[in-house]
Amino acid sequence: MLVSKEQAIVDAAIGSRRSIRAFLPTPVAREDIEAILEVSARAPSGTNIQPWKVTVLTGQAKERLSQAILAVHNDPAQAALHVEEYPYYPREWTSPYIERRRKVGLDLYSLLGLERDNKAGMHAQFGRNYRFFDAPVGLIFTIDKVLEQGSWLDYGMFLENIMVAARGRGLDTCPQAAFTPYHRVIAEHLQLPPTEMLVCGMALGFADPDKIENTLVTAREPLAGFVRFME
Repeated sequence: MLVSKEQAIVDAAIGSRRSIRAFLPTPVAREDIEAILEVSARAPSGTNIQPWKVTVLTGQAKERLSQAILAVHNDPAQAALHVEEYPYYPREWTSPYIERRRKVGLDLYSLLGLERDNKAGMHAQFGRNYRFFDAPVGLIFTIDKVLEQGSWLDYGMFLENIMVAARGRGLDTCPQAAFTPYHRVIAEHLQLPPTEMLVCGMALGFADPDKIENTLVTAREPLAGFVRFME
């Protein structure tokens, strides 16, 4: 089957999307951020309710939030008081999901030279989430608490649009559920209304090509592993 230029461009944007964990300090122009968010808002949503809400953080605003979260994250007693508002991961891990989870963790930490018993090193690496992996732009996504599961499905399509639109502009991202335990810290610093809850964060910027962690390419199941054709 012949592939058109338009198909190739879209496929390349989707296929090159990866979770980048080290960014260059190169600024991202505000007009590019606005263009990405504007086109991403064309994502479908049930009865067009458009459930997404976005806070864009750069400069000192991003730094202040990072420092506030890290102050809690690096204090075990304080960190223990913070839990996510919704369960992102299953409460009970089963096969094949637990094996996939273990593999990506092992692959990443192996690249970084972090052994399993290096708890301090792993904690420090995980803490880089809260600096948005040094990306110049941090995005915080929230949703009204009155909205239900369908709106969360809609939200996922919006998030994917952002990541693909970023790739189309030569930018990279990392979607980050790691922020969810610290929703109270985030709500306070961003002055979020009590009617909103945190969905996730996302780093946005230019990938640092010299960082080993950015060479990680995660595996994907072949079609036979998740698709049935019925005629």
